[in-house]
Amino acid sequence: MKLKTLLTAAALSGLTLLSASASAFSLFGSDDDTLKLGYLVKQPEEPWFQTEWSFAEKAAKDKGFEVIKMAVPDGEKTLNAIDTLAASGAKGFVICTPDPKLGPAIMAKAKSYDLKVVTVDDQFLNAKGQPMTDVPLVMMAASQIGYRQGQELIKEMQHRSWDQATTGVMAITADELDTARRRVDGAIKAIEESGFPVAQVHRVPTKTNDIPGALDAANSLLVQYPTVKQWLVVGMNDNTVLGGVRATEGQGFTAKNVIGIGINGVDAVNELAKSKATGFYGSLLPSPDVHGYKSIESLYDWVEDGVQPKKFVEVTDVVLITRDNYKAELAKKGL
Repeated sequence: MKLKTLLTAAALSGLTLLSASASAFSLFGSDDDTLKLGYLVKQPEEPWFQTEWSFAEKAAKDKGFEVIKMAVPDGEKTLNAIDTLAASGAKGFVICTPDPKLGPAIMAKAKSYDLKVVTVDDQFLNAKGQPMTDVPLVMMAASQIGYRQGQELIKEMQHRSWDQATTGVMAITADELDTARRRVDGAIKAIEESGFPVAQVHRVPTKTNDIPGALDAANSLLVQYPTVKQWLVVGMNDNTVLGGVRATEGQGFTAKNVIGIGINGVDAVNELAKSKATGFYGSLLPSPDVHGYKSIESLYDWVEDGVQPKKFVEVTDVVLITRDNYKAELAKKGL
């Protein structure tokens, strides 16, 4: 009898807490007339996404709507988040999906609630693994940024007066990923257009786009070209380039005869902060501030004014960060 009484009291207490929470949301949340839009990101702990959120909030302040920020690290949480947004009265959301293959499920769920969707950073893929080009997307211009990566590598090589005849390009590839393929292809195009010998550009695939995967790939390449004295390292992001640089270090190369330039910036900070220079020369820092503001602004215009967003908005704004300027450039972006 006593147990039954305790369980009943606990249940009533729980209901009271739920009621109190709902009342608090009603009191302190925005009124029902305020437009609500979601902003869902896969890794909220990352500085990149924190900056996107920050500038999404700036857009919300400028335009007069409420942004609901949610973490969606996996498929289940993503679909649950869409349910939550619909229940809160949101009219749409921006999302950086934890898995591009979730695209069809995300769109089906969104359409069931009549929610508008804009994707940012990563493009949805359909059941056949093809890009879902009908869903508005804001992302880095992969080919152009890769091209800039190649240009900066050649510029630094020339600054060091390296002999092309003894220099090789280590291009760590992941061609099954469209963004990765376009970045690396863009870099190689710039390198070859500079007059660098095509025969000295060496591609090697990585199984994973992280430091261990790239390290393994680079090691398999290095043993094939023992006469190369200097290396330019290309990869789709900071970590693949860092893996390549680590492999060269294992083979006795130093910062004087390796130039690696990554893409993303935020993953390069620890490397650039080292007191002693390494073969990782720098990184191309994109614009999470632009991504955050532009993506949710286009969603707002779509919901509020019926202005259809462009299907593909490429952001080309990048800055090369090195040991000399990375602190100042990261601060400008709020990172």
